[in-house]
Amino acid sequence: MARRVVVTGVGLVSALGIGTDETWKNILAGKSGVAPISLFDATGYSTTIAAEVKNFDPLQFVDKKELKKMGRFIQFALAASHFAFQQAQLEITPDLGERTGVFIGSGIGGFDVIEREHSALLEGGPRRVSPFFIPASIANLASGFVSIRYGAKGPNSATSTACSASAHAVGDSFRLIQRCDADVMICGGAEAAITPLGVGGFAAMRALSTRNDQPEKASRPFERDRDGFVIGEGSGIVILEELEFARKRGAKILAELVGYGMSGDAYHIAQPAEGGSGAIRVMTIALADAKVLPGQVNYINAHGTSTPVNDRTETLAIHKVFNAHAAQVPVSSTKSMTGHLLGGSGGLEAGLTTLALRDQILPPTINYENPDPECDLDYVPNQARPAVIEYALSNSFGFGGTNAALLFKRFDG
Repeated sequence: MARRVVVTGVGLVSALGIGTDETWKNILAGKSGVAPISLFDATGYSTTIAAEVKNFDPLQFVDKKELKKMGRFIQFALAASHFAFQQAQLEITPDLGERTGVFIGSGIGGFDVIEREHSALLEGGPRRVSPFFIPASIANLASGFVSIRYGAKGPNSATSTACSASAHAVGDSFRLIQRCDADVMICGGAEAAITPLGVGGFAAMRALSTRNDQPEKASRPFERDRDGFVIGEGSGIVILEELEFARKRGAKILAELVGYGMSGDAYHIAQPAEGGSGAIRVMTIALADAKVLPGQVNYINAHGTSTPVNDRTETLAIHKVFNAHAAQVPVSSTKSMTGHLLGGSGGLEAGLTTLALRDQILPPTINYENPDPECDLDYVPNQARPAVIEYALSNSFGFGGTNAALLFKRFDG
């Protein structure tokens, strides 16, 4: 029998706040974190808005001499890990170090560093390239820096599966604990791709909202007038522990992780499979993994990007998996408030789903004004609401047709 895995800490850094409590409070208040881009001059771009982490001071979390060694996404991961440890009240002693792992995903890594160092190369030649360029930018160094900080000497890895990256990191960490390769995993994701090239690339694909005159209303998942996603940044880190280990140390348990699914569309580099077959499979696999019936699920934190095709396809997939129960299960997209963190979204949303279970409240989908006839579920429009939530599913789908689903359960002992 597989070992049981619980969540004891959630650390969040987002456009809605630096810290778990602030982010969660603003989620429940239905606030938008979207505003005009300030990280670079977006004049001339078709999209000039994003969900930036505002007033972030990395020196609150990183020594000044270390700062030049890490891109912004690594700084976010360290900050979110700080808040996760604070909530979990966990100390990694030397004897625990080898049983503690780190698994943090990022879809892109240090775009800010890559762009900066490329400019230095063009302007001054190879001697101008920083010796810290590579470690500051490669995707696995979020895991690397976190493991160094906390003395975590167990499994250490990173996923880079586009927008499913940090959901895969959480799910793979779940498996590592289940099969006794670790007792504790620090896992999730981080992203910081609000850069000239990051925004320029997604804008060239026509994937981004161009509702520049109303930034706070631009991310509107499942709504009739949605026109693309809003790029966000930040980090979501959860601390997973084997149940008996958590109990022995007297940890406060926030939720239990009971199911994990992975699938591939094998269809298109950027569009979901027709009919939502990949999404259908991944949700079905997660439910089967937990031995949970569709009718037992009380909430879905949707991938819900605010793009025309994704939202329609995810709705169709939910109908196929949940059948008659689809009309009763609330579905919301917190990306309506946080923007889309790309590879960091699954970690952030795993954390938010955990908090929804802890507090028995449904986060809203804001900016839901005009229903789309092709998106006909209960999207928890505009206001959070109390609910009885026993099981909650979190979906993540990425470019290349890579999908992840995580199933959480209210912890009842």
